[in-house]
Amino acid sequence: MFKFELLAKDQKTRARRGRVTTPHGSIETPIFMPVGTHGAVKAMTPAQVDETGAKIILANTYHLHLKPGENLIQKAGGLHKFMNWPKPILTDSGGFQVFSLPGKEITDTGVFFKHEVSGERIFLGPREATMIQNALGADIIMAFDECIPYPATHDYTRKSINKTLRWAEECLKHHSREDQALFGIVQGSTFDDMRRECAQALTAMDFPGYAIGGVSVGEGLELLKKVVDYTEPYLPEDKPRYLMGVGLPEDILESIERGMDMFDCVIPTRYARSATLFTSRGKIRLTNRRYRRDFYPVDASCDCYCCKNFTRAYLHHLFNANEVLSATLSAIHNVHFYLDMVAKARVAIEANDYTNFKAEFLEEYLREDGKKGH
Repeated sequence: MFKFELLAKDQKTRARRGRVTTPHGSIETPIFMPVGTHGAVKAMTPAQVDETGAKIILANTYHLHLKPGENLIQKAGGLHKFMNWPKPILTDSGGFQVFSLPGKEITDTGVFFKHEVSGERIFLGPREATMIQNALGADIIMAFDECIPYPATHDYTRKSINKTLRWAEECLKHHSREDQALFGIVQGSTFDDMRRECAQALTAMDFPGYAIGGVSVGEGLELLKKVVDYTEPYLPEDKPRYLMGVGLPEDILESIERGMDMFDCVIPTRYARSATLFTSRGKIRLTNRRYRRDFYPVDASCDCYCCKNFTRAYLHHLFNANEVLSATLSAIHNVHFYLDMVAKARVAIEANDYTNFKAEFLEEYLREDGKKGH
C-alpha cells in the first residue's frame, strides 16, 4: 500500500529521483508539498491547488485537533473527504506548533499547553498525536517529537533527542492503521554527532520514511546545508526523506542536491498574501508603484492560470483595492512556481545534469532578486 522506488540518481551529486506510492495516488520526487494547515491551502480551492501540479498537501494535527476536532472529521469520512482532496495528504504531528507556544510545559511524556481560545489546559504526547492522526486518515503521518530551538546547547540537545527517540517508539506502539505510513523525525540541532545518533537509532526502528526536523528555526542556509550533510548519510537509501519546513527556492535546490526528496513550507502562500511573487528572475513585490502600468504577466516564462490571464498591473490594482482575488491569483502563481521548479529538478536528475540545472536556475533567480522593489 505504501512504497518508495528510487528511479534515478544524479552521478555528480546526491540528488535522487523517486516515486512514493500511497493509497490515494503516487508522488513523483523530489516534490514540494503546499501547506493546508487547517485543511485548506490559504486563498486557494482544492481544484486550483490541483491545477498547479500539486500531488500531495499538508495539514496540521495540532490545529485540526483544536478545531473542528478529529472526531468530527472522522465522522465526515476522514480528512480527504472532509476537505475534498482526493490525492495524498501528510499530517504533521503538531510538535513544531506546540513547542513554539508560549507557556507550554514540557514533560517526559508530552506537552501541556493552553487552548488558544478557551484557555483550557490540553495535553499532547506521542500517543495522543498518533491517535489523532489515525482518526484524520492522512496517507503519511509524523511521529511526535521535540522540535529543538536554535541555538541549543549540546547537553540540552542530548536530553531532547533521548525524549524524541522514546516518543518515536511510543508512536510506533500506538499506530493502528496499515493504510498510513508513519515517518520518524531526526532531531539533533546543529550538532553532527547528535544528528548521527538520532538518525541511527530511528533507522533501527524501521520506519517507512524519515524526516529531518528542527531546521528552518533561524539557523540560516549555511547551517541548514551542514545539518542535511550531517544527517543524510545515515538515512536509508530505500526510504523517502522529508526535510520539514523548507523553505525558499534556494534552500530546496541545495537540499535536493544533498539527497532530500520531500519539502513543505508556508512561504509560497504567505508571501502571496503580502504581494511578493516568485519569478524565474527573482522575487517581485507587486504593491510597488513601478507595476502600476506594467502589462506583462508576473513571469513571461510561466504557464500558470494567473500568468496566462492577468498582468502585473491588474494584480497591483487588486492589492491596492484590497481585493481577495489578489491573494488567490498570487498564491496560484507562487505554488505553481515551486511545483514547476521541482518538476524541472526531476528532469535534470534523470538527465544526470542536476549541477548545471541548479547553477543556471539560481544564477538567473538570484541575479535579479532584490532589485525589483522589495
